Amino acid sequence: MKEMTIEELVLEYSSMLFKICMVILGNEQDAQDVVQETFCRYIERSPDFHGREHEKAWLIKVATNGCLDLHRHRKRHPDTSIEDITAYCELPERSDIVEALIKLPDKLKTVIYLHYIEGYKTAEIADMLDISNSAVKKRLQRGREALRLSSKE
Repeated sequence: MKEMTIEELVLEYSSMLFKICMVILGNEQDAQDVVQETFCRYIERSPDFHGREHEKAWLIKVATNGCLDLHRHRKRHPDTSIEDITAYCELPERSDIVEALIKLPDKLKTVIYLHYIEGYKTAEIADMLDISNSAVKKRLQRGREALRLSSKE
C-alpha cells in the first residue's frame, strides 16, 4: 500500500473531520482549529498504521478528543448559530435534524454522527472511540430516543 503524502491526507479527510468537529463543537473557528491540530499531531507523531482505515480511525479519534478537550474549555467562546452549521450540511433543508443532533450530549452526538452520517458500524466506532461495542449500541439507543423526544416538542 502506497503511503499518502500529508497533502493527499488533508484533501482526503479534512472535510469529513471538519463536519465531525462542527457537529461536536458548533463553532466554525473551533472546528477548523481542531482539524488543523489533528493534522499537526499526525505530522509530529508520524504513527504507523495497519492500513487506510486504521489511519482514518486514528484521525477521527484525535479530532474527536480534540473537540471534547476544547469543548470543556470554550465557555468564553460564543456558539455558532444553527443556521451557520446547517450551511455545511449537504441537505440544508434538513436543518431540523442537524439542530436536534447538535443539542445531544457529546457522547451521543459523536456515535450518532459516525454511525448515521459517516456510515460506520458499531464495532468500528467502538475501536475509534476506544469504548466497548455495547457502549456504542447503548449510546446509539439513547441518541435515537433523545432525537425522537426532541422531534415531538
